Amino acid sequence: MTRVGLIAKDGLQQASGVLTELAVWLHARGLTAVFEADTARLATDTAGGQIVSREELPRACDLIVALGGDGTLIGVAGRIAAVGSDVAILGVNFGSLGFLTEITLPELYDALEATLAGRATIEARAMLSAHTVRGGAPYSDHIVLNDVVITKAALSRIIEMEVRVGAQPVTRVRADGLIIASPTGSTAYNLAAGGPIVHPAVDAMVLTPIAPHTLTNRPVVIAGESEVHVRPIMADHDEVYVTFDGQSGFPLRTGDLVSVRRAPKPVRIVKSAQRSYFDVLREKLKWGGDNR
Repeated sequence: MTRVGLIAKDGLQQASGVLTELAVWLHARGLTAVFEADTARLATDTAGGQIVSREELPRACDLIVALGGDGTLIGVAGRIAAVGSDVAILGVNFGSLGFLTEITLPELYDALEATLAGRATIEARAMLSAHTVRGGAPYSDHIVLNDVVITKAALSRIIEMEVRVGAQPVTRVRADGLIIASPTGSTAYNLAAGGPIVHPAVDAMVLTPIAPHTLTNRPVVIAGESEVHVRPIMADHDEVYVTFDGQSGFPLRTGDLVSVRRAPKPVRIVKSAQRSYFDVLREKLKWGGDNR
């Protein structure tokens, strides 16, 4: 690794000094800092580093250091997937410990040194590929790390959805929505909606209805190689949306079909040497501690 990408959460002024220190630290070791353009404006000194756009960043470096929270890392993962890159992400959390950004600021340089030396553990996390068909023709494609969510508008009534896995009918669910989550996404919206936590090493997807009208509509864990097809059954005044990792989306129309399957490539995330997956769960979910 010779080129290290640097990207921070939009407007994260607390990262200014860290970005400058990182650029100087990398330069002193003969490495090139590659700044995302908005991130470069946060730094007071780029130490001669290169500046590229967000879209160019995954192809311009061998490792990306993402400063912020889980949302920042999810955005980076999506851009990596969009260009088919294999570049790994080292996520550094600027708030409380994140499910994905599990490296804290005091651990940054030890984690970076271990990664550059090839000693760090890099975990492959499955992503999901979503394909929407409208009027019998391809309409949109997205790759997500956490989830694809089909949901009603804030003031809309319960929506009905026809769900298939492959060619097999599963259910016609009446609910506020449906979450299709990866194992990584099982600790995001899926968890809040009462879905199960799935270890990221498990090859699976989770289908979780949001506030179902019938209590027998329960979350279902399916094989990771499955393809899920969801078709909203819409009346004239229904407002139904599909969102991708909570970062983008659009309204659906009558007859639209949303299909979700495992993406061709996983995203590679640098693991903390200080804590395991279960350590993160215990800390974030306060298992065995003070839950007040």
